[in-house]
Amino acid sequence: MTNKIKNRIEQLTRELQEHNHNYYVLDRPTISDFEFDKLLKELTELETKHPEFALPDSPTLRVGGEPTKDFLTVTHRYQFLSLSNTYSEQEIRDFDNRVKKTIGNQLEYVCELKYDGVAIGLTYRKGLLVQAVTRGDGIQGDDITENAKTVRSIPLRLKNDYPDELEIRGEVFFPLENFKRLNTDRVEQGEEPYANPRNTASGTLKMQDPKEVARRKLDCFLYFMPEENELITTHYEALNYASKLGFKVSKNSALCKSLDEIFEYIHDWDAGRYQLPYEIDGIVIKVNDIRQQKILGFTAKSPRWAIAYKFKAERVETVLESISYQVGRTGAVTPVANLRPILLAGTTVKRASLHNADIIAKLDVREGDHVYVEKGGEIIPKIVGVNFDKRRQESRQSEFINNCPECGNALYRQEGEAAHYCPNEDHCPPQIKGRLEHFISRKAMNIDSLGEGKIEMLYENGLVENVADLYDLSYDQLLGLEKIIPSEEGKPDKRISFREKTSEKIISGIASSGNIPFQKVLYALGIRHVGETIAKKLSYYFRNIEALMHASFEELVNVEEIGDKIAESVVNYFSKQEHKKIISRLAESGLQLSIPEEGEERSDILRGKSFVVSGVFENHSRDEIKNLVDQHGGKNTGTISSKTDYVLAGEKMGPSKKQKAEKLGIPIITESDFEEMIGK
Repeated sequence: MTNKIKNRIEQLTRELQEHNHNYYVLDRPTISDFEFDKLLKELTELETKHPEFALPDSPTLRVGGEPTKDFLTVTHRYQFLSLSNTYSEQEIRDFDNRVKKTIGNQLEYVCELKYDGVAIGLTYRKGLLVQAVTRGDGIQGDDITENAKTVRSIPLRLKNDYPDELEIRGEVFFPLENFKRLNTDRVEQGEEPYANPRNTASGTLKMQDPKEVARRKLDCFLYFMPEENELITTHYEALNYASKLGFKVSKNSALCKSLDEIFEYIHDWDAGRYQLPYEIDGIVIKVNDIRQQKILGFTAKSPRWAIAYKFKAERVETVLESISYQVGRTGAVTPVANLRPILLAGTTVKRASLHNADIIAKLDVREGDHVYVEKGGEIIPKIVGVNFDKRRQESRQSEFINNCPECGNALYRQEGEAAHYCPNEDHCPPQIKGRLEHFISRKAMNIDSLGEGKIEMLYENGLVENVADLYDLSYDQLLGLEKIIPSEEGKPDKRISFREKTSEKIISGIASSGNIPFQKVLYALGIRHVGETIAKKLSYYFRNIEALMHASFEELVNVEEIGDKIAESVVNYFSKQEHKKIISRLAESGLQLSIPEEGEERSDILRGKSFVVSGVFENHSRDEIKNLVDQHGGKNTGTISSKTDYVLAGEKMGPSKKQKAEKLGIPIITESDFEEMIGK
């Protein structure tokens, strides 16, 4: 029996490694996510019961190990040199002339994409990953092995005929889709979005909790082996060899035998980089022949056989006409640059982010300045500099406002935070409207008959000032409300009217929201720093709103993933009498403010997986299915997209949804498949 279990663990480990390689490195999956998850669940259970048989390269390591408090400093075995950079095609010609002067005209180059990520070195012994180190200062870097193991495109064990010891280098990066998803979640939680994928990837690799690193889904390309191999004579051969060992190697490298071919490659990717699912900031040009590389040698900082051509960021110059200030749902005040309209990256830009007071001061940006605007991997365009030669003599230094532009209250800034906040959360108009819009949103109470424009009408007519007021609305109050919204020049004005059908749908939608489970109601309240995941953790831990309202700071920080900042925010929210009255009124309106006994969270087995539930089911109602998805850590979404992991299909599933799922290659599972997935 013991040998049977040991053999099964080894079999599952190898099988899952192969499927992982097919999916994350080759982009050619051979089984569905559902089948992969079943195998991984079986391996996890076997390793839990028999840890003595777990292998050092087990795929279960991908989910992250224990937190790391300190990152050890490691001296690189081979110096981690940087490349000489240039923005000039003439300097590439000069580089080519220098190379030919030393080794003659018989040469070829390899051109590669220059990934905008974090350089990393990996060491393997007897085929196993034993160490991952950041570049650091080139002499020594930080040991981030446990975090690197969560990057699924980094093999834990090499394939085929590998040497006893191998070092390989590459770049860890944040795929743009994952970065956008992370920022969307942060904005929903009232936090500032991260500035760019590169810096966020760097910060992620230095996080203390590998589980959080795993959730962010970083990726990695490998491209250089500093050790000599007598069987490999060119860099291009080395890339192919790395691919055979199981590393993710870019398919976009090219052999170039002339400057014309190099420039053609550069120009193609300068235009094509915006179609990539990750960021690049240039092209790397390397002499292909390793013997010739040796002859060329190194300077103190860089190899003489390689150069990096950096793309110029898309930058335009325009006039900053004014700075205005927006107040968000959480009270954060964001400065916005209102620009003279200008074309950038194919779109007309009228506004750009200035982020916060520190950025305004750092740039010394003033109204009337000629400013440089860029649009790279950022969510919206940003001002990156000022043309001081064109500054008007009478210009005045910008000063961040002291009072809220909407309600006039004095702003405050918490220690360690960049943003200014308006403290008047219950009476500041944009904060009130923002919280109402958040409350009715799809991920919260899902009152889809309402929307941003209708909420504004209800507020302006004095019908709602907080979320509890929604449940006091009547049909007669709504019927006949009307508003005309001016449109842009040349377009007809938009008219919003509350007629019979609209009013009925709104009242019906509000009444139906009484069935929304507690964890979503808690998220809908809009407590700062309490996003979907945190709301689930709190609701399942405290079970009801009364227990949560009376929880102390110390009790809150004992909950998994609840830190000081979240705990403090929750305590502050429930300490206010106005909020307690709102909770009391929501309870009287029949909202779900507790977890039913049968609604316990059973596992995190669906963590990171998104589901679209469609059709009629035999053993559960559709809402029960959705609750089960939530209770096991999954995520319900309303529409099928490339981000959907599974479509859970019952009887009478719409043919259009089925067709879309099949077109996108999304697994369609049955009710019994789902029950097996959650172990029911």
